[in-house]
Amino acid sequence: MRESYQRTVAACFIGYIVQAIVNNFVPLLFVTFQGSYHISLTKITALITVNFLVQLAVDLVSAGLIDKIGYRVSIILAHVFSATGLLLLVCLPEMLPDAFLGILISVVVYAVGGGLLEVLVSPIIEACPTDNKEKMMSLLHSFYCWGHVGVVLISAAFFAVFGIANWRVLAVVWALVPIGNMVLFARAPIYPLQAEDEPGLTMGQLFRRRIFWALMLMMVCAGASEQAVSQWASAFAEQGLGVSKTVGDLAGPMAFALLMGTARLIYGKYGHRLDLDRFMKYSCVLCIASYLCIALVPVPAIGLIGCAACGFSVGIFWPGTFSRASAAIRGGGTALFAMLALAGDLGCSGGPSVAGFVSGVFENNLRAGILAAVVFPVVMLFCMVGLTKEE
Repeated sequence: MRESYQRTVAACFIGYIVQAIVNNFVPLLFVTFQGSYHISLTKITALITVNFLVQLAVDLVSAGLIDKIGYRVSIILAHVFSATGLLLLVCLPEMLPDAFLGILISVVVYAVGGGLLEVLVSPIIEACPTDNKEKMMSLLHSFYCWGHVGVVLISAAFFAVFGIANWRVLAVVWALVPIGNMVLFARAPIYPLQAEDEPGLTMGQLFRRRIFWALMLMMVCAGASEQAVSQWASAFAEQGLGVSKTVGDLAGPMAFALLMGTARLIYGKYGHRLDLDRFMKYSCVLCIASYLCIALVPVPAIGLIGCAACGFSVGIFWPGTFSRASAAIRGGGTALFAMLALAGDLGCSGGPSVAGFVSGVFENNLRAGILAAVVFPVVMLFCMVGLTKEE
């Protein structure tokens, strides 16, 4: 039994690396796309928006669809879309008269794969007969962070050695990861979330539970708390250290991702000794402190430290909320995980949007935007306290 589910666990871990590839590789090429294809910054920004909207749409429609076609077919399709999108990126911009249209189609295709992965991987590993599901969930989500770090480091090394002009070769190399993992998933056992005679809860049944809405709010806050800072981490790195943008990207977003992954790895390794509720509450307090440090301390280098600390503090938010939801709502099934993914994606969009809007109101003052976004970890803490009292 243990040997069989270890293959499933390994495939899930690699699945989150695949999601990190499809979400973080193309943004490294934005400047190249501008120069090579003469694409405006407005259109480049639209690629980010489209990627987010497609994943949101997949989150929304997948609850009923996945149960109909099955988890194995769905997870294989997720890898097919991910690999196909990356491969289309290699040829489609050159084949179509409008290069931007080719890139856009590629983004839409791999965004479908990314959205499916986000909905599928967590419930698949939750269903595995592991000893400590909270530990395994945290360890699983740490692999997105390591994937993010790996994509940036390996891509930077490739471009330094072979030149940015050969980015298509690297796109093919990255596409091999979902192709290989698709084969692994095809042979790995997929365990059911609940027994066949115990169907999962419907959307209506979920919506009638007050705890479901508290958990949805927590997922919004989890995504918003993470992205409101990570989107601006590079700028703080450049200001704090006076380095180039390339080094700033490594010192800012890389430090954020490394520490976020470290927090998830710590709970994944020592979760049996740690109380999840207490770990999440302390993380909320650290997150609030790091936001205030970034926003109120007028020393850019201290702001950079605050960004790194924020990465560590938000690490447990997303996997911890998934684990709490699975324990609190038995039989939630695919619908529960799909709705949680939807709420998380809304937060990932809403956090940076709030920070950006407030920054614009205060004459592009990023610190004012970050100060406004502190509302998300504060609400997260209140939700945690409220759930503890109910229990």
